[in-house]
Amino acid sequence: MATRQSSSHPYIPNTVSDVQKDMLQVIGAASIEELYRMVPESLRYRDTLQIGPALNEYELQRHIETLLNRNLHARERLNFLGAGCWQHYVPAVCDEISQRSEFVTAYAGEPYEDHGRFQALFEYQSLLAELVNMDVVNVPTFDWAQAASTALRMASRMNGRSEVLLPATTHPDRLLIIRNYLSPQIRCTLVGCDPATGLLDLGDLQSKLSSDTAAVYIENPSYLGHIEVQGEAIGKLAKEAGAVFAVGVDPISLGVLKPPSRYGADLVCGDLQPLGIRMNYGGGHAGFIASRDEEAYVMEYPSRLFGIAPTSVEGEYGFGDVAYERTSFAKREKGKESVGTQTALWGITAGVYLALMGPQGMLEVGQTIVQQAEYAKKRLSEIEGVSMKFSASTFKEFVVDFNSTGKSVAEINKLLLEENIFGGKDLSAEFPEWGQCALYCVTEIHTKQDIDTLTEALKKVLGRAGR
Repeated sequence: MATRQSSSHPYIPNTVSDVQKDMLQVIGAASIEELYRMVPESLRYRDTLQIGPALNEYELQRHIETLLNRNLHARERLNFLGAGCWQHYVPAVCDEISQRSEFVTAYAGEPYEDHGRFQALFEYQSLLAELVNMDVVNVPTFDWAQAASTALRMASRMNGRSEVLLPATTHPDRLLIIRNYLSPQIRCTLVGCDPATGLLDLGDLQSKLSSDTAAVYIENPSYLGHIEVQGEAIGKLAKEAGAVFAVGVDPISLGVLKPPSRYGADLVCGDLQPLGIRMNYGGGHAGFIASRDEEAYVMEYPSRLFGIAPTSVEGEYGFGDVAYERTSFAKREKGKESVGTQTALWGITAGVYLALMGPQGMLEVGQTIVQQAEYAKKRLSEIEGVSMKFSASTFKEFVVDFNSTGKSVAEINKLLLEENIFGGKDLSAEFPEWGQCALYCVTEIHTKQDIDTLTEALKKVLGRAGR
C-alpha cells in the first residue's frame, strides 16, 4: 500500500493542511490563493521552479560554502573601497557583547521583562548624544538613508512646508531612498557644488531657498569626503528662510571635527556602522537621529526613545519608553511613520564601542584617519597622470582623478584586483561629467606600508601597455 505524501513542510510553520483550513475559516477566505487576489496575473509565476534535486544537510552546507568561497573578502586583500560602508577596526568586545544571548534574542520586550536591553539602549543614546552634542537620540532606524528621510519628514511636519534642499553630491543610493521616502508629499531639490572645491554652492542654495523650504540638508563629511567648512553660513541661510537645518554625519569623524550642533544644526543623523560594526552585505547598518530636548522635536520622532526615571523604591531607577503614545508602535496604521526595531542590537554595539573608546580614543582614531588619508593623497598625487579632483579638505575619503592616465577606472580596478587590491569606487556612472574618477577610502586600518603598496601597484598598472 502506497504511503500518502504529506504536504506539510518540517521547517515552514502552518503548512499542515488541517491547520491551514482552520486559519482560512477564521479569516473567511476560501483558499490561500484568494489571499493573493490583489496581485495582478501578469506578475504571477505559473511555471514550475527549477530548483534542482533536494539536498541533505551536509550537501546543502557544502553547496553554500562553495558559493561563499567565491567572495573576495576585504580581510584577505588591501581594501580602499568605502562609499557608505567602511572598513574600520572592530574591537573584540563589540562582537562579544553583541552576541550575548540576552541581547541577540531580545526583540521588543517590555520593561518588566527586559531591563537589561532598555538600559543598554539608554546608555547608547546617552553616549551618542554626547558625541553629537545633542540632548535626544532615538533607538536606531534601518540605516542612514531612513534616518535622513525621517529627519526631513519631521521638519516638514513641524513647519508644514513641502520642499527640501539637498546637495547634488549626496550619496546617490541614499538620495534615491530619500526621494522615495518623501514622495509624494515632499519634493527634493538639489543644490550644486563648487567645481573647484566640491563644497556646497552658497549662491545656488540662496537662489533656491523659499517660503516652501521645509529643511536644508547637508552631509559633513560629504559622500565625497569633503569637510563642509561653510556649515555655519548654510545653517544661517536656512534659518533666515524659516527652514530646519539638518546635517548627516559620519560619527567617527566627530573626534576631530565639530559636531553639527556647533554650527547650528537642528537635526543630526547618520550611520552607526563605523562604530564597532563590521561590514556586512545589506546588514551592518543602523541610522540615528538626534535633536535638542524640545517638545516640538521630540514629539515628531516616530521611533522609540528610552529614558530613565526613579521608581517607588528610593535610590532605584528604571528605564522605559518616553512619550510612547507618539510612536508607530502605539498608533500602528495611524502613526506618523512606520519604524522597526531590528537594528536595536547595532545601537547596543555602537554604545559598547563609544564606551570603550571614550573621548580620547575618538580623538586618536580621528587623527589617525586624517593623517593616513593625507599621506595617501600625497603619494597618489606623485603618480604621473593622477591628481586629486577637488581642493577641499577631506576626511577618510577623497576623489582621485584618472582622466590623464589614458585608462578607465574600470580597467584600473580590474588590474588592481590582480595585485590583490580593491581600488576606489568608480564614479563615472554617478557623475559622468567628471570622466574617469574614483572615490578612495583610507581609515585607521591602513598602514603606511598599505598605502605605499597601493602607490606602487598603481604605478605598475598605469605603466602597462595600452595607455
